[in-house]
Amino acid sequence: METILIVEDDRKIAELERDYLESSGYRTVIVENGLEVIPALKRQPFDLVLLDVMLPGKSGYDICRRLREEWDIPVLMVTARTEGVDVIRGLGLGADDYITKPFDPAQLVARVKAHL
Repeated sequence: METILIVEDDRKIAELERDYLESSGYRTVIVENGLEVIPALKRQPFDLVLLDVMLPGKSGYDICRRLREEWDIPVLMVTARTEGVDVIRGLGLGADDYITKPFDPAQLVARVKAHL
């Protein structure tokens, strides 16, 4: 079973993502602070990361840059930042996809499946 790291500081959104992903057969782990991401990835392997941009501790952009230095796993940014420049920046830093909030949870699951 594939395991997804959900990096989201809004508990309701994180739980929505978790519920849809787990009902589709994935395991999930939620972290709410940008500083928790790298330690979580070092503790256990993940198959994909859902990454918010605006996080306490460290931004999703900084995390994405660091992920690309050490890990080769899909990174899907899920964020309220909808400007074209934000999308270009996220993809330029190595994100595999960029999903804007609010999002359709079924589409989120479909994109996760496509990247896995």
